[in-house]
Amino acid sequence: MEVNNTMMQYFEWYLPGDSTLWKKVASEAIKLSNMGINYIWLPPAYKGASGTNDTGYGVYDLYDLGEFDQKGTIPTKYGTKDEYINAINVLRQNNIKVLADIVLNHKMGADEAEEVMAVQDDENDRTKSVAEPRMIRAWTKYTFPGRGDTYSSFKWNWRHFHGIDWDDITATNAIYRFYGKEWNDGVDKEKGNFDYLMGADIDLNNYDVVQELKKWGEWYLNTARFDGFRLDAVKHIRCEFYDEWLKYLREKTGKELFTVGEYWTTNVGTMKEYLEKTHYQMSLFDVPLHFNFYRASLSNGEFDMSQILEGTLVKEIPDKAVTFVDNHDTEPGQALESWIPDWFKGHAYSIILLRNEGMPCVFYGDYYGIEDKSVTPKNEILHTLLKVRKYYAYGEQVDYFNDPNVIGFCRKGDYDHPNSGLAVVMTDSTGGNIQMNMGKDLANTVFYDCTGNVAETVYVDHEGNGIFYCKDGSVSVWIKQGENIN
Repeated sequence: MEVNNTMMQYFEWYLPGDSTLWKKVASEAIKLSNMGINYIWLPPAYKGASGTNDTGYGVYDLYDLGEFDQKGTIPTKYGTKDEYINAINVLRQNNIKVLADIVLNHKMGADEAEEVMAVQDDENDRTKSVAEPRMIRAWTKYTFPGRGDTYSSFKWNWRHFHGIDWDDITATNAIYRFYGKEWNDGVDKEKGNFDYLMGADIDLNNYDVVQELKKWGEWYLNTARFDGFRLDAVKHIRCEFYDEWLKYLREKTGKELFTVGEYWTTNVGTMKEYLEKTHYQMSLFDVPLHFNFYRASLSNGEFDMSQILEGTLVKEIPDKAVTFVDNHDTEPGQALESWIPDWFKGHAYSIILLRNEGMPCVFYGDYYGIEDKSVTPKNEILHTLLKVRKYYAYGEQVDYFNDPNVIGFCRKGDYDHPNSGLAVVMTDSTGGNIQMNMGKDLANTVFYDCTGNVAETVYVDHEGNGIFYCKDGSVSVWIKQGENIN
């Protein structure tokens, strides 16, 4: 029987540093499974440079999952190692696979500084140098005094990095490339070469580094027993590395290891090129679709809704697209802020949850709210759409994308899911209607709008035709009357 795979990103940027998230997700496992969530993306679980204040992307020690007294704390922002492993076990017992967030682009919070010869490169064109080589003091020695040699005796120094953005001698912030090294090829061409992102940039041409990261990946999988990866900042990492790393871990573990990468670009051609270069070993988040949602939501009805899927990964390579509405980077106050306003959330989630292409990812900040930014939860509409996806979003899909404002699609249902089938109509402007053919199996039935936006019902005639409505600036989701999704 077909299963609609659905992911949830189980964190947002502004969660309090109270080390309780692992316990929370374990306590919610049954509820999440019943909602239809069968993949959970958990945040980086290892110790960050800012201790319990670190969201996980300021990576300090990959081997410290909340076990050692480092950076002023034993637990991470989200909890202890034991709580993390327990959460994974509980989720998997409830038929939810777990994706671990992997950050291998950089390290932060070094234990010691060392003097290194370096060249300053142009901030906006890293292929050009702007000064002669000179000695800088770089924070690049990672000795992990709180962990010692437990799990690994590997100690990091400047030779394991390409460069850094801080000279401690002159207290200057700039892009410093260590003398004799070059930024990696096989990265995004923004800023000439976008290898460098932040912190101490890991040199993935270094044989010892690559071997250590393979060893660590195997250790992490065997220790925490999760099911796959979310890869951070892949546009800044030479594509050959993850191609090699994922092959190695799949061979070693015999696991499928479903993997989704974050390649932040609106250019779907660039994404397709990256997938080809990595031999389609991972999926990618559909960033172009997010920005289509963003533009539509801010266009005051001037966006051509019939083009909402144009230039997106889910249209070009649907089986490699993980679709999303918002995430921790697009939240209010973040560097990539592009937050979808409330009025359009239902539109966007209906598109990613109720269509047959791509794997949708629901954002924690949408479902639970973002207290720090006074963002209210959208759990009522998300609960409705997730239940519709779980029970009714099956069968042949027909699009009705013929109008610049009012668009829709239907799913005709299938035999494996009794009473399945649905119709969706939405507008970014004035309300309207679309006649859709629901197929012979749904002929002579009555449909209702389970969002509650339209009170009237719709009769589908003996030929399977029905006229489905939506009100101004809204979305309506129609399923068979008598079906209770609460």
